[in-house]
Amino acid sequence: MELESKHNDVYQEVKRLIVDAQRRVYTSSNTILLKLYWDIGEQIVEVEQGGKERAAYGKEILKSLSEQLSVEFGKGFDASNLRNMRQFYLSYQKWDAVRHKLSWTHYRILSRITDEEERNSYTLLADTENWNTRELQRNKESMYLGRMLDTPKESTPQSESEIIKDPYIFEFLGMKDDGLLKERELEAGLIAHIKSFLMEMGKGFAFVESQQHVVTDTSDFYIDLVFYNYYLKCFVLVDLKTTKLTHQAIGQMDMYVRMYDDLKRGDADNATIGLVLCTEKDETIVKYSVLAENQKLFASKYRLYLPKEEELKELIERDRQQIELNNNKHLWK
Repeated sequence: MELESKHNDVYQEVKRLIVDAQRRVYTSSNTILLKLYWDIGEQIVEVEQGGKERAAYGKEILKSLSEQLSVEFGKGFDASNLRNMRQFYLSYQKWDAVRHKLSWTHYRILSRITDEEERNSYTLLADTENWNTRELQRNKESMYLGRMLDTPKESTPQSESEIIKDPYIFEFLGMKDDGLLKERELEAGLIAHIKSFLMEMGKGFAFVESQQHVVTDTSDFYIDLVFYNYYLKCFVLVDLKTTKLTHQAIGQMDMYVRMYDDLKRGDADNATIGLVLCTEKDETIVKYSVLAENQKLFASKYRLYLPKEEELKELIERDRQQIELNNNKHLWK
């Protein structure tokens, strides 16, 4: 038994060495590839600089370069990819801004983001949150950053509004938006796709429990979903509704948050956050309920499909205008 244990210890250590070596080889080769493409992009841009005549010459040399390189080095140097290298350099003109953990496919997606601040934010998130290229593309298309109530100003969230989105997008569930969905079905689906759900929730979220049982002196309560955000050091309670927002749902979440702070929150934890997820929000209810005053309570819409760009922009803009209106009213009080 002791010999078997020693063999297992040796195996685990050798496995760790191999995985570490593989990681270093990947990082090294990926960095070399990115630097090559960045340098090629720089060369192409340098040729194009100097006025219209040089720009026209640049287009011609791009075509010629692609033909010559493809003959000598094979795939990877066609005109389309050379244009990607050019855009890569234009998007990250300082080599130090390139994060070596991200792949060339990551940068092909990121380089298409025209707004520099937005591009830098997505680059940071893709790196720190370990998004694969499919996740990055999905989050870009779903306006992940735009749906945050307040875009993080630092590398880690500093306030509640920097971790809450509106709307949330649950297209990964593959469920129909037919009005027949039950809350338990929605909950089961989110748990079954917990990795995608955590990514959609955002930075720093860890899943704690579903239907968490909370006992008081006189009653038993069950909270749909409980998370912990390790950046804000607080619990986040989520209540799922397959209907429009109601004042009863807000009142219930207000009670849950107060109860959780009293019975569950530890000395090192910050105040608990409550989030009601619903299909639609009634702004009258939002305006005249405790949501308007309590900075720890939120209500957000969700969609079971990825809306078209214009619809998503409209949803986001409408909510931001309402938030700004509410904030201005508080300033005048």
